[in-house]
Amino acid sequence: MYPHSTALNAARRTADWNSLADAAAQSKDIDLLVIGAGITGAGIALDAASRGLDVVLIDAHDLAFGTSRWSSKLAHGGLRYLASGNVGIARRSARERGILMETTAPHLTRALPQVVPVRKEYSIANKVLPRLGFIAGDALRVLAATKTSTLPWSKTVKAESVQELSPTVKMDGLRFGYVNHDGQLVDDARLVTAIARTAAGYGAKVLTHVRAVSATGTTAELRDELTGDTLSLTPRAVVNATGVWAGDLASNIKVRPSRGTHLVVAADKLGNPTGALTVPVPGHTNRFCFILPAPHGRVYIGLTDEDAPGPIPDVPEVPEEDIDFLLDVVNPALETPLTRADIDGAFAGLRPLIDAGEGHTADLSREHALVVDDTGLITITGGKLTEYRLMAEQTVDKVVERLGATVADCFTDRIGLVGAQGLRDDKPATGIPPQLAQRYGSEAKTVLDECLLDRPEEPVAEGLDVLRAEFSWYVTHEGALTVDDIVDRRCRLGLVPADRAKAEACANEAIALI
Repeated sequence: MYPHSTALNAARRTADWNSLADAAAQSKDIDLLVIGAGITGAGIALDAASRGLDVVLIDAHDLAFGTSRWSSKLAHGGLRYLASGNVGIARRSARERGILMETTAPHLTRALPQVVPVRKEYSIANKVLPRLGFIAGDALRVLAATKTSTLPWSKTVKAESVQELSPTVKMDGLRFGYVNHDGQLVDDARLVTAIARTAAGYGAKVLTHVRAVSATGTTAELRDELTGDTLSLTPRAVVNATGVWAGDLASNIKVRPSRGTHLVVAADKLGNPTGALTVPVPGHTNRFCFILPAPHGRVYIGLTDEDAPGPIPDVPEVPEEDIDFLLDVVNPALETPLTRADIDGAFAGLRPLIDAGEGHTADLSREHALVVDDTGLITITGGKLTEYRLMAEQTVDKVVERLGATVADCFTDRIGLVGAQGLRDDKPATGIPPQLAQRYGSEAKTVLDECLLDRPEEPVAEGLDVLRAEFSWYVTHEGALTVDDIVDRRCRLGLVPADRAKAEACANEAIALI
């Protein structure tokens, strides 16, 4: 399917680093260096490599280390942006969502029922506007040519149907509900990993734990954070795709981080919901909090949208006021309110919004920015996860223009990621645990067959639904080099500290395979 192997591991990383060093010693330039291996950088690497460019993708930490692992794990169709007048973003998001769900990653996405309860105490606006928005969302889906088998029509449902999707919804005063289907990712970090591996399949060099100490449009000083080795490159083009850290490399752009916080709660505390309960934020007509079903028997409750000025941390902390805000918003919609004792974990991410002056971050545009500084350094930041493929296409078009190269046109809208080939969700492979098919698609059987740990079908620890074979796969095929890479990004057990502690012993076994 791909010209090269898609397996990322320590041996390939070493070979790619040595290959770069040899090329530098012989003054052989690569076409493109992409700095930042989040969703945007990985998408750029795939787009450029599939067009035939010689590409290197690096990250100072790991795949999906930054904002790309802290999202709500949704592939939004753009409804919120339509309501705020951003028609362009709404239409683009709907189209890109369809491509993601039907072509790029059908194994890593699913249709998520989003249910809005309509209560007698709600304002007229909160009773009517969600339905009008969902009708507009149906129109967006039609314009994007997304199949109804992928995303069904929205509808009005009885109170009992609301309860079926969200069993702990407060029934007293519940009149009825609206249901709309949007896209949900199995996991955002898993999507980034799949994109990076597919880029490797087209020949891209993917080097995690490699920092760009400095960079211009045609130079870069790299340091291997694991060995301390350094390397000077003179790429023909350099793209800065570092998200909220974009300003560290490019002086001609200013990012205004916005903090989005989520709580992690055991799903059984909320009746194991199958739909996302959508609760209006009091005093707003276009802001909502969500209770989202998630893997590993969890739900995510989010999200906030708050200014996060000051130094940008590698891992954002969750402020106490964010926890209070989320509980205050969702508890009035629940039969039994949640308490802090119900919270098993929490995470916060920083959105890379383009600084446009004053105003609440919730009101800032989600448009992306593509700029070039006087050294030729190309910076791409802002935007939405759902639009990553389009952002990558526009960035590579700019690279090709600057290089004056003749390459193939973009065709990532027709490329299925690793695991998507020959996949039939309705007919999983015989004998394959269901969670493997959901996480690895057509590679699920190979995950078991190529496991280097003993007892491949046993869980990594009691009570966890990740198998030992998966930890082995992360090391042999998905480029995990540290325990953190395994438990915090290749799977998301690390979102709950107690689960992380239980999984560490098996993670150390897997790292010993390197």
